[in-house]
Amino acid sequence: MASAARSAPLPESGSALVEDPRFQEILQRSRSLTQKILDSIADTHSSCVHTETLKLDSSDIGRFSTMAANIGIPSAPVLSAVSENFTLETGLRVMHDGLQLHQGLLSSIAPRLAEKDKVVALMSDVRDLKIQIVKMQKMNQSHIAAPPTLGSVELRLPGEFEVQVAAHLTLVQLQAFSWDVARCLRSLDHSAGDDDNQS
Repeated sequence: MASAARSAPLPESGSALVEDPRFQEILQRSRSLTQKILDSIADTHSSCVHTETLKLDSSDIGRFSTMAANIGIPSAPVLSAVSENFTLETGLRVMHDGLQLHQGLLSSIAPRLAEKDKVVALMSDVRDLKIQIVKMQKMNQSHIAAPPTLGSVELRLPGEFEVQVAAHLTLVQLQAFSWDVARCLRSLDHSAGDDDNQS
């Protein structure tokens, strides 16, 4: 049996919207873009993070929490599966805000990197996914989409090591957030079928 959070029915208004074929089409594009982001993070990390101790699959990310605060990297918003307690509107807003945050972080870091091509390509994918999320927000009758705001996040990067740490932490955080986005989108995908029962 699936967990309560994953099996909870959507509220009536959210359910009707999710069943709309146009919504499902945007959802499919969003899932594809999310997977593209996840697939490109490792290569992007390898291309721009050259400090030996900063590994993408490292489990000791907690040791950088003080440095993340000193640099000024905000935490990603918390994204849950859509349920009675976490509405579609809230889920779409959190996805949008999280993508906007990471787009801003990447745009602040990119100018300081020697090799930025893959970071710029990743920023484009994050932007494209954010555009799809905005389209879903606009379809949500109860949501008035806020005008898009784009800008870099102000980071304190006095030296090359801080740039490396900022790039590393941003990519690690974007990867974790993208996994959450993928799970949330999968829970809304009516074509997913048996995939929903897999972890």
